[in-house]
Amino acid sequence: MTRSPLARPRVALLDYGLGNVHSAAKALEAAGADVTLTADRTAVMEADGLVVPGVGSMAACMAGIQAIRGGELIGRRLAGSRPVLGICVGMQVLFSSGEEGGGTTAGLDEWPGTVRRLRADILPHMGWAQVEAPEDSVLFEGVHDERFYFVHTYAATEWHIDPHPRIRPPRVTWAEHGERFIAAVENGPLSATQFHPEKSGEAGIRLLGNWVRGL
Repeated sequence: MTRSPLARPRVALLDYGLGNVHSAAKALEAAGADVTLTADRTAVMEADGLVVPGVGSMAACMAGIQAIRGGELIGRRLAGSRPVLGICVGMQVLFSSGEEGGGTTAGLDEWPGTVRRLRADILPHMGWAQVEAPEDSVLFEGVHDERFYFVHTYAATEWHIDPHPRIRPPRVTWAEHGERFIAAVENGPLSATQFHPEKSGEAGIRLLGNWVRGL
């Protein structure tokens, strides 16, 4: 079936039992997408975009994702250059591992690195903060000077991927709370934000709109 050029992009919101799914769905719809909350493998693979939400602990999120074989779905989409967007803990699970509660949780290992507790006097980091986005960022086009809403205690604080001469380097956005941490990444079909765009007002809707238009 041929889709109308005016059809709204179809976004699957991964349903694995955790995440701010209702707010995320409403924000994505406001950004121009048709949204389905689903764990159905066919729906996830056929969607124009996949969003991986996440709240709480990385261990709980990884357990939920693995219970529906979500890691396999994410990997298959990325292998076919199909867009995926992680939000908050949905970003953290994309790294190799996380340190939380005295233990280590294996992540999906799409990016090397460890998510760890921020070195800050006040935790969790909760509230609005400005980010340092690359000038050529697609996600932050038109919202470079805006503030976004964070709620987290853990984050990735180092970026370990060296640039490849034949591949566009990932665009890494930073923020600071006690120390610098990764606030967002744009890496080919895989993007993620540590902050919650769905809780970030008009700036968050515009950022999601940038992602949706790229689908």
